[in-house]
Amino acid sequence: MTLRWVSHQFWRHRMTGLLVTLAVTLLLMLLATHSLQPLSQKPVVEKRTKHENAQHKQKQTSHKENSGRKSGEVATTQPTEDITGSTTERRRRTPPPIVFLKTHKTGSSTVQNLLFRLGEREKATFAFPYYTYQFSYPERFRAEFVDELPDGSSQFDILCSHMRLDLTQVRKVMPQNAVYITLLREPLHTFESVFNYYTSTVPAFAKAQKAADAAAVAAAAAGFLKRKSALTIFLENPEAYWDPTEVGNGLAKNPMCFDMGLNNLQWNSSWPEDLARLEETFHLVMIAEHFDESLVLLGALLGVGLDELAYVRLNVRSVLSVATLDQASKERISTWNALDTLLYDFFLQLFWEKAEMYGRKRLTREVAELRKATERVRRRCVAREGVPPGQLEDLVRPWQTNSATIMGYELKANLSQLEQGFCVRLVLPELQYHSHLYFQQYGRDMRSVPTD
Repeated sequence: MTLRWVSHQFWRHRMTGLLVTLAVTLLLMLLATHSLQPLSQKPVVEKRTKHENAQHKQKQTSHKENSGRKSGEVATTQPTEDITGSTTERRRRTPPPIVFLKTHKTGSSTVQNLLFRLGEREKATFAFPYYTYQFSYPERFRAEFVDELPDGSSQFDILCSHMRLDLTQVRKVMPQNAVYITLLREPLHTFESVFNYYTSTVPAFAKAQKAADAAAVAAAAAGFLKRKSALTIFLENPEAYWDPTEVGNGLAKNPMCFDMGLNNLQWNSSWPEDLARLEETFHLVMIAEHFDESLVLLGALLGVGLDELAYVRLNVRSVLSVATLDQASKERISTWNALDTLLYDFFLQLFWEKAEMYGRKRLTREVAELRKATERVRRRCVAREGVPPGQLEDLVRPWQTNSATIMGYELKANLSQLEQGFCVRLVLPELQYHSHLYFQQYGRDMRSVPTD
């Protein structure tokens, strides 16, 4: 800022300054005259500030909405002011339409919960699957997989359910100004998580589990107590269990590439062009190992305040469901998922380039602010974390697989109605929140996938 610029600005606004000064002077004179009146003539009126009025109105509305609600139900509307102290009026701008590619076992359920809460506050129209919770996964996304546009909506605002990406088809559904985001995770731990979460549902993994069970029986008969895990057996010879033509084996090799719509089987001539297309399309590829930094960049992209990005980690496995990887397993996972490593490294570099453009000092400062907001919310809402599913109410119990135990959260008991509405949504598992929003949008339950 130069002296010449300051001078220019001063003379540009000199008349405005004079008028403001005159108005303030007149106002002070009127107040002085008014203050000379006898105190008995002044009516005593208790006034609320604009913020207090909003709080009072919210309490009245919340009481009306919650009276008569059955225990265990999600409130039909979400408070416009949450317990972090953030209000919708503080947001810099209305968020744009959002496409979130929800990748498997990367921490994406936590991001989806943020988008669910944001969309509900904004009364956004969600692009939901026509059947159940996913867009006919593992098929490539098609526009026909999306349910109808509800009455009164002119466009879909948020798409964030599981799919295998097809950009051409997604663009048929979402507005041209949609922001595209996704989340990637370090490939070693992504694959370990995918394997142990989907052991019974991915055919290649299920075959490895059968082989591990058979090996354990044979070892026990021979007097050996130590047994190999299904993951170890699979990694020793993955080709023996993996059939790329078998439906459902998409996640068995390079799962992140598969979700992104890339060729996950092998490198081919289209890979550079496909990767460049993803770089051009996605406004932000978040990185799980730098989750808070990713959320700060996401908030700036969407125009969302840091307080509104407070979160708890969802869909977290118990410690007993997480495999410890030895060096041999790490090397085998890296070899088997070489394309995922390439994908991750590529977007990790781009992520830090975006961080540099945002400003490292600014990013560090805002990450600290986000963590403080998150800690405040957790202290206010959560009584216990890492709670086994058997100790949770149905409303907040995560879906369980046959091969992994998914932990949840127990909320504090002394929450006000306003706090309860916020806190329940904060810890609400994907399937329950998805069902709630679908019913709220369409007035009916989700359709089940036809059995015939």
